[in-house]
Amino acid sequence: MKPFHSFVIKEAKHILRDKRTMLMLFGMPLTMMLLFGFAIRTDVKNVRTVVVASQVDHLTQQAVERLSASEYFTITQQVGTPKEAERVIRRQEADMAVVFGESLSPVPSLKRGEHGHPCQFIVDGADPNMAQQWTSYASQVMKNPSNGLVNVKMLYNPQMKSAYNFVPAIMGMLLMLVCAMMTSISIVREKERGTMEVLLVSPTRPMMVIIAKAVPYLVLAFCILIIILLMARFVLGVPLVGSLFWIFAISTVYILLALSLGLLVSNIAKTQLAALLMSAMVLLMPIVMLSGMIFPVESMPRILQWVSAIIPTRYYISAMRKLMIMGVGVREVLFELTVLLGMLAALLTLSLATFKKRLE
Repeated sequence: MKPFHSFVIKEAKHILRDKRTMLMLFGMPLTMMLLFGFAIRTDVKNVRTVVVASQVDHLTQQAVERLSASEYFTITQQVGTPKEAERVIRRQEADMAVVFGESLSPVPSLKRGEHGHPCQFIVDGADPNMAQQWTSYASQVMKNPSNGLVNVKMLYNPQMKSAYNFVPAIMGMLLMLVCAMMTSISIVREKERGTMEVLLVSPTRPMMVIIAKAVPYLVLAFCILIIILLMARFVLGVPLVGSLFWIFAISTVYILLALSLGLLVSNIAKTQLAALLMSAMVLLMPIVMLSGMIFPVESMPRILQWVSAIIPTRYYISAMRKLMIMGVGVREVLFELTVLLGMLAALLTLSLATFKKRLE
């Protein structure tokens, strides 16, 4: 085992001496956590709102006060007609307008026979997702809590913080990129320099050489995981409700899966640039677009839902959201764990088979 330890130490020293690699490995998690935690938000806050009311009665005043008192909306001005409100929105001085009728007494709805308030929302729909959230939030805020008709209780994320959604997604993306991309580039670099042949003819078995090169990235992946969890808990205020044991257990399976994928990429790519491009195109784009990190999988076209079913990050993110935010037990994430274990077995088998063929 002494040669194996020597290879591990050699690779670890190589990583530690490369300032660019260290900056990417530890700078990227910190930057992404701060960006997604504080800068890139999907929360509804400080929506510039125009009030349209020809006359303000008691109920209208109550509704306006509820909007103004909430952290979601900021009343910028009051105008007399909807056309004036549209002009304000077109000048980018407001995001939405609330048009009140003569009163806010409940009136029957002609379409569904339900009771609603005589008001209308005029919304800047350039961003349809945010426009839908604005109208939904405004509807909930303006509902009179004394009528007893609506009682909304938000589970797991009562403050509607976007960090609750992004932290598990960032974990899945970073661990996959670091393990798969860095491992593949490290092995391909040895091939480019011609040192891989020297390593393979050493007394240590070829597979032990590959494992020794992956061990430092395995350790670094756990360091990154710990950094993300600490920042999530103490900087972003995201709770860790579930079992830390199962969070680390499922993360271990996912990290091994990513390392296996990195080995597979290194078996196919012949240059570091090819390995980098393959990792970026095969990993980064599908992870961001199809894993549920930003866009819900359920809202995608059917064919893209089928494609997303083969992306490991989708199942890891789902498991982490359940464990970290919802605090469920391992039974509730058994499906995700089973899929990840199956993918790990398949990728590891394919990677080893491809590696042996290349040795021949």
